[in-house]
Amino acid sequence: MTARLFPFIASAAALLLASCGSSGLAVLPKSAIRSGGGLFAPAESFPIAKPSAKTLASAASKQKDRHGMPVYTYADRTRLVRTTAYTCSEADHLIFGSSNATGTPLRYTNRVRSAAADWSFYPVGTVFRISGLPYLYVVDDYGSALTTSGTIDIYKPNKELMNIWGRREVEITVVQWGSFNRSAEILSKRTKYDHCNRMLANLIRQRPDLVRFAKR
Repeated sequence: MTARLFPFIASAAALLLASCGSSGLAVLPKSAIRSGGGLFAPAESFPIAKPSAKTLASAASKQKDRHGMPVYTYADRTRLVRTTAYTCSEADHLIFGSSNATGTPLRYTNRVRSAAADWSFYPVGTVFRISGLPYLYVVDDYGSALTTSGTIDIYKPNKELMNIWGRREVEITVVQWGSFNRSAEILSKRTKYDHCNRMLANLIRQRPDLVRFAKR
């Protein structure tokens, strides 16, 4: 049995070399994920755990954002969050290719994956987990549609997987907060874009010491 499985495992492992762009990062492509029982078939169908009763109760008492989702303080690491999905082949992302807002490649490996958010809610470099999934997600991107909300956009390597994800309310746990200073520094160089200007203004509202970046 082991001898029979080895060629299949080797073949499936080779599929990890595909990517959305030219970043060369190992990803789980559509052919591996949607193979109907193949080695990586469950990769996009891991059961996403329902938010706990404690998380739901906490969410109910919070102020709401423009999508009716709870607004948390940075002390709250476990959260109920509205998520959407995006891919680098969407029309509004084509000019960026497979790069994120920091200029580095978008990530979609079997360990670490990219995500986009309003950096005044989740500063660049924030690491989190989605309950029920085995990956670490890193906020290394942003999007104009995310501004002024706690919505997180989950990166997918193609439109099919983006559509499979759709829109989901999930429980996340923030493993590590990103850098407010780096977020402000990057955004301060892009204030000609309204969404960047708004994120920077909200960062400064929360952290007045960051005003030094706005004056550069």
